[in-house]
Amino acid sequence: MTDDASQTTPEAEQTALEPALPAKSAPADRDSAGPFDEAEANPVRPYIDLGGIKILPREGLNLRLEVEEQTKRIVAVGLDYAESTLQVQPFAAPRSSGLWEETREQIRQQVKQQGGRVEEREGPLGPELLAEVPVMAGADGAGKRLARFVGVDGPRWFLRGVVGGAATSDIEAAAAIEDLFRSIVVVRGTSPMPPRDLIPLRMPSTPGTA
Repeated sequence: MTDDASQTTPEAEQTALEPALPAKSAPADRDSAGPFDEAEANPVRPYIDLGGIKILPREGLNLRLEVEEQTKRIVAVGLDYAESTLQVQPFAAPRSSGLWEETREQIRQQVKQQGGRVEEREGPLGPELLAEVPVMAGADGAGKRLARFVGVDGPRWFLRGVVGGAATSDIEAAAAIEDLFRSIVVVRGTSPMPPRDLIPLRMPSTPGTA
């Protein structure tokens, strides 16, 4: 009499041989509550078009474009809102796997190399990192600042955010920044791009007040 429990099915063998790809990390309601893919966004809303992302204007929001000095290309979008800052960057990503798991590990190592402390926790957007990062504080010596690193994997893109200011510790400010992050639309485009490449950003064609 054979022991059926010890036998491995062909399906189980195949699963065991397949390499495990990093799962996508995103809120369960991402497609309806954001961050949005271009195909999911409301086409009649008055977005500020920055190329790789679109930002919905709101009262009290200030927008800054962060430019790399050597190449003069825009490498991030800075948003000042609710006594907080939110820096966002959109990246190309694989269709079937996510980048946030690997990116969190890279951030963790970078913060530790700088002499900072970092802890992972579950936030409203999914796994996030809360870091205490050393900064130079002028003649008074080195100080420290808090930063939250958040990320969401979408269809063929990954949106990363770095949160500073009140939203690192104040619940109401955090909720306002999370709502801002979720209102962002990512425009991946159809051009082939290697995963982890920054989706190109540009100046808005019709500058408006944010």
